[in-house]
Amino acid sequence: MSRVLLDLNVVLDVLFQREPHYKEAAVLFRRIEAGELVGYLAAHSVTTLYYLAAKRLGRAKCRRLMVDMLELFEVVPVDGHGLKHALGLGWKDFEDAVQAVCAESAGVDYLVTRDKKGFPAATMRVLTPGELVALSSR
Repeated sequence: MSRVLLDLNVVLDVLFQREPHYKEAAVLFRRIEAGELVGYLAAHSVTTLYYLAAKRLGRAKCRRLMVDMLELFEVVPVDGHGLKHALGLGWKDFEDAVQAVCAESAGVDYLVTRDKKGFPAATMRVLTPGELVALSSR
């Protein structure tokens, strides 16, 4: 069973049904729910998700959503060592570097994002949701 860390953009595509990206990302959520994939989120993605969802859905709905998300996904901690490691990568986008460090520390098989260019030297395979859907459908 593959272990996948989802970048926040993929999670938001599902939760906010953002077209044209919703369909492929939703397939990944269903596969995680079915136990076909093990899903991971970086801890800092969870806090950002809460902030964005509360603004859009209201606090009560957001809290229920977060309970569901924390049941569905394993959360990868972010600590000072990881942040220093991410800074040391020298990537243009620090948040992407933190995602990659979290993916590495969790030992995932794939980091799933719509922004593959943001992960220029990731140590694991970086795929779009569509690429992972195609790969896991074989």
